[in-house]
Amino acid sequence: MKYYFTLFSLVFLVTCSAFSQEKVVKYKVSSGETINEIAQKFKVTPYDIYKLNPDARAGIAPNTVLLVPTKAGKPDSGKTESAAVKGNAPGKTTTHEVQPKETLFGIEKKYGISDEALKVANPFLVTNGLQIGQTLTIPSKGAAIKAGASTTGKTAKSGPEKYVYHDVLPKETKYSIAKEYKTTVEDLEKRNPEIVSGLPVGYRVTIKGTAPKTDTNAAVASNTSKPAETKKADEAVKKGTTYMDYQVKPKETLYSLSRTFQLTQAELTELNPSLAEGVKEGMVLKVPSGFLAPAPIIAQQQPQQVEKTVEKPIDNSSSGGIKILEKVKSETVSADPEVVELTKVRGQNERKKLALLLPFNLAKMQSDTMSSANRIKNDKFLNMTLDFYAGAMMAIDSAKVLKLPIDVSIFDSQETKSTSNVSTLISQNKLQGANAVIGPFYQGNAESTANSLRLYNIPVISPLSKDTANPIDNLYQSIPTNDVVRSAVFDYMRSKNGNIVAVVDKKKESVISYIKQNQKGVVFAGLSETGGLDVASLKSLLLPNRMNYVVMETGNTAMVKTTIKALLDAQKTCQVQLVILEPNSTLDTDEISFESLVKLKLMYPSVTRESNDPAVLIFEKEYRLKNKVNPNTYATRGFDVTFDTMMRLVQGKTYQETTDLLTTEQVDNKFQYYKKEDGGHANKGVYILYYDSDLTLKVAN
Repeated sequence: MKYYFTLFSLVFLVTCSAFSQEKVVKYKVSSGETINEIAQKFKVTPYDIYKLNPDARAGIAPNTVLLVPTKAGKPDSGKTESAAVKGNAPGKTTTHEVQPKETLFGIEKKYGISDEALKVANPFLVTNGLQIGQTLTIPSKGAAIKAGASTTGKTAKSGPEKYVYHDVLPKETKYSIAKEYKTTVEDLEKRNPEIVSGLPVGYRVTIKGTAPKTDTNAAVASNTSKPAETKKADEAVKKGTTYMDYQVKPKETLYSLSRTFQLTQAELTELNPSLAEGVKEGMVLKVPSGFLAPAPIIAQQQPQQVEKTVEKPIDNSSSGGIKILEKVKSETVSADPEVVELTKVRGQNERKKLALLLPFNLAKMQSDTMSSANRIKNDKFLNMTLDFYAGAMMAIDSAKVLKLPIDVSIFDSQETKSTSNVSTLISQNKLQGANAVIGPFYQGNAESTANSLRLYNIPVISPLSKDTANPIDNLYQSIPTNDVVRSAVFDYMRSKNGNIVAVVDKKKESVISYIKQNQKGVVFAGLSETGGLDVASLKSLLLPNRMNYVVMETGNTAMVKTTIKALLDAQKTCQVQLVILEPNSTLDTDEISFESLVKLKLMYPSVTRESNDPAVLIFEKEYRLKNKVNPNTYATRGFDVTFDTMMRLVQGKTYQETTDLLTTEQVDNKFQYYKKEDGGHANKGVYILYYDSDLTLKVAN
């Protein structure tokens, strides 16, 4: 979906950006220069340059002459903002060009000046931060003290601050509020300590002045002075949020970046107009410095303990081993309404035991000549294991914070696709006392483990396999199978009394067979002799008085474009929604208009969701702090499966009883288990997602 968000950014810029009435100059492109660099020189956006030079979108060559809007008519060299200070400062001043890895502290120490003096001489440091290649004005020591003193004196003469209040609305962020009132996130948190850990909807934020001690005083002040004071605040508060540079990592998208920095995609694009050209690995973005998701809040629980034991210690010192931390900081996760019930331990005092079977294959690695670094770099299965492990550890620490009565043991299952050491663990009586077992990873190994533990009635949760499981009573398939995912979207369409029409490429034989055998009542649009869509046939199947769901399954670009064009035309006379059953890479190409997909409210089923819920943001923030990277699918899966299992074990019921009664939702995954007719349990927790008219991805009701 990366392309979707790129197009969204472009649409936003086209509709929201206005070209100011400024001078236009001619600029000759130097070798190696980019549009972004030129835009920074002239303090304009790349879009402003493209507007005057449409051909530049295809690329610029050295010596190309561009028309560039500018107020001054000359590019900014980075010295302009400090010129006034430099000219007025008494005594000698010097300049310094910022080198890679230099810091403000290092520069200040080198020249023996204070942080305040340096920023007075270079005001752009306050708003833009320190950047490589900047030319700084280094004031003399006397000038620095004088400048600092005059600034302080000016502040001291200012009048008393007055209250300005803002009631937090749904989907607002601290950044958006700070921007609205022309203040900073840091200042908001300083005046309102309660919002450091979260931003509750409806909370009354003090924008300017000291927060009142009582809600009554706040209400009186707000009712009597809010309009006037808001206007004063907008005029008086001019300090902007401080920023830092952030380098885009592999596979990051506009959506994931907006979640990382808790900004809307529009806000992130406004800060970085170059995002209109797409998110590219290695590009440097301007983001609010020090801005993170809210700190976690957990309700107080009963004073119980959670213990974690690792049966086979992981050697951190061995040159052939993998460094895995056994001690990690506390992680807490607030729950959504469905999960809140699970976080309330219902009189459960008996300690539970959970076993995790993870395929580290330590013995194999210790005997292998390949270095740990090379193995981690090249072994995809090991990387998946370590990511899952990192997420599981976050869940274990969440349980510790909640003081859940659970002991967790982690075993190396030493898996290959067809073997494991689970039988050895069972013979050593390592698993028989567990109340639940998560793992192994491979489907065959999970089934053999469940078979071996069936006599002990121990539930075995298969964490990663999508295969249809054999009927084993104590086996729980935690990922919905492909057929379950497909069926979910058909069930949804039928619940809306929809007319379901299928446009399926003749090459998609398995899809045609699935629909004919499992989804009765679905009609197929005709195809032409060449295999393309018969548009007349499709339109004849659409009904004017019902919602028409058109299921499109094809990788043929021409067929996709023909179908979309026909459906857009059909919207003039009837309701139409486009549906796909699985990710379609053809829709991510430049030839398919994202705007058209939004108009047709593209809908598809997914085992994971994309959410900005507080609980999700908290998990992602804590994971980043601990692991220095964003959590991927396997890490999130490790957290969700482990945390969900632990919460079910402390409900005063058996694991099976909770799966019969409760549907739960964690960070990305929903767990809605059901008992299969032939035996065993499977998950049918599927999200139906669609693109709404506001360009956001939503869960269908």
